Amino acid sequence: MSASLVDIIKTAQASTLIDEDEEVIDLELLPPLTQDEISAFAESLPCTLPDQVRELLAYTCGFGGVVADYVDFTGGTAPFGYDDAFPHGLPIAADGFGNYWVVDLTPDATNYGPIYFACHDAPVILYQSAGLAEFLTELFRACQPPHASLIHDVHGDVLHDVYRENPGVLSHADALASADAVIQGFARMLDASWSIIDLRHATPGMGFSWGRYGPNTKIKRHGTLPIFAYAKPKGFFRRLFGK
Repeated sequence: MSASLVDIIKTAQASTLIDEDEEVIDLELLPPLTQDEISAFAESLPCTLPDQVRELLAYTCGFGGVVADYVDFTGGTAPFGYDDAFPHGLPIAADGFGNYWVVDLTPDATNYGPIYFACHDAPVILYQSAGLAEFLTELFRACQPPHASLIHDVHGDVLHDVYRENPGVLSHADALASADAVIQGFARMLDASWSIIDLRHATPGMGFSWGRYGPNTKIKRHGTLPIFAYAKPKGFFRRLFGK
């Protein structure tokens, strides 16, 4: 049986956590939520709050002092602005530089996941983990020598590789010719200016550049599926005259 979310944190508390400067990390737990606060939070979500997350919030709503600048399982008041990609995205952790790990909640979600890393420099969105258990496990692995962790992998050079090389991105023509009916159907909703990335079977570090053509790059998502498209924004005169 896999460890609960609370057990993962308790194990970390009982361990000696050390940063890459060989300084001991003080895991600073935030206060738990009351049952009324948990109920109010659950009502704010587009989906059912998993029992394990309810249990977690009754133990703590987050913590600081680790590799992430902070972790807040409720999303807090972070100024998250990737609505085109994640209409109900919940930013549960930050790196201290304006970038966030976000839970992609959808109306039919049964898991507190998947979790993506949304970055502005480079402007990419990368798959991090299937859910909170994997995220926490890798976060605490980053706090123990030799500090090998998928958190570091995704937060490091991978994001620049994705921005430069666009791995896995389909042109509109290739998407139209795809044997996958879902990809083909999505492409039919778009014109030739769009590129498509399928993250349904993503592994950590896979993703796409939401800012491929600057901060006004157009982003679309195929319903609640983790299939995204991006395109150049129209120029001023094209917007003005509809051309």
